[in-house]
Amino acid sequence: MLYHFYEYGRHALTPLRMAADHTQNLFQNPMNPLSHTMGGRMVAAACEVLEHSTREYGKPAFNLGFTEVEGQTVMVEEEVVLRKPFGQLKHFKRGCDVRQDKMLIVAPMSGHFATLLRGTVEAMLPHYEVYITDWRDAKMTPLYEGHFDLDDYVDYVMDFLEHLGPGAHVMAVCQPSVPVFTALALMEEEDHPARPASLTMMGGPIDTRVNPTEVNDFATKRPLSWFKHNVVTTVPVPNPGMFRRVYPGFLQLAGFMAMNLSNHMTKHMDMFQHLVEGDGESADATQAFYEEYRSVMDLTEEFYLQTVDKVFRRHLLPRHKLTHRGRLVDPSKITRTSIFCVEGELDDISGVGQTQAALDLTPNLPKSKKHHFVQKGVGHYGIFNGRRWRESIAPKVRDFTADAR
Repeated sequence: MLYHFYEYGRHALTPLRMAADHTQNLFQNPMNPLSHTMGGRMVAAACEVLEHSTREYGKPAFNLGFTEVEGQTVMVEEEVVLRKPFGQLKHFKRGCDVRQDKMLIVAPMSGHFATLLRGTVEAMLPHYEVYITDWRDAKMTPLYEGHFDLDDYVDYVMDFLEHLGPGAHVMAVCQPSVPVFTALALMEEEDHPARPASLTMMGGPIDTRVNPTEVNDFATKRPLSWFKHNVVTTVPVPNPGMFRRVYPGFLQLAGFMAMNLSNHMTKHMDMFQHLVEGDGESADATQAFYEEYRSVMDLTEEFYLQTVDKVFRRHLLPRHKLTHRGRLVDPSKITRTSIFCVEGELDDISGVGQTQAALDLTPNLPKSKKHHFVQKGVGHYGIFNGRRWRESIAPKVRDFTADAR
């Protein structure tokens, strides 16, 4: 019933949201004398913040229409090159004939859409043929499409790499570090021809026993049955995925916002102040961030519970007990693919050292192929978005992949 209560509440707010929208337009109309007063601007700003905070956000667009390749501005066109029931492989096709290495960016399946990595893609486009995993919202996936669990995630990664062919580079951002690292170990053991040339993992939970965060502690202090009975619910009618059991995105969003509630409240107060002062540029920047941040997707029950159990509770990968379809995953088989672990000094989701743990799990990989970097002064999202990502981390990723060819 949890999902139903959420839907009822969302629809119940519709009249309030519409009233706020109309009131905002009224008090922003230059023909209204009150729009030129401090009181009028405050009413308009308050209504805009209210409407923006209660709006439902769908899947955002990447909107990366252009990039620069070797000093030339070229068009970028999105194309889906491989479709699967729970995700698709998207290619950012550039309008030039410059041949560069392929880069597969594996987006997290942890509540947000792949567009959360817009800044990541944008920084890579001038230097690679970029592909990204575009995961599908579970509530939009009909029951007849079957189930999707952690093993399926690993299979999807290997299928996408096989589609790209030999020599591609892979970047796993946060949560997918575990399934991508698993896929690499399996492909190395099989001597798979599509084995990637390099793997970059950014803020990934390879071993959450190292420097555990509040998120890690939350997973270990409750039995798995608590998660199943309290945060997994059924998709209601009339969604295409109706009756599917999911971990809803709105709960994931609520959890993340609760971790830094005072910070989010401050940002909304600042947005209100910017609107009153007429600083539209600052207000627009805050709105753009939250439009992306509040755009969330549902995860299948089996994938969510397996991730909580195997990654955050039992730590099967670093304990050498993780299996894929009954087959033991052996990271010591990784002997050729270069690995780069990137972490943020202030990361409150994946603590420093959790990603670096992958290097200790690969004893047969030469030291020259193991790299680690901690970016000072950034949290989790600063690893793959923002100024520090563009100016410090992205150049290091480019240098790393160049050496790994």
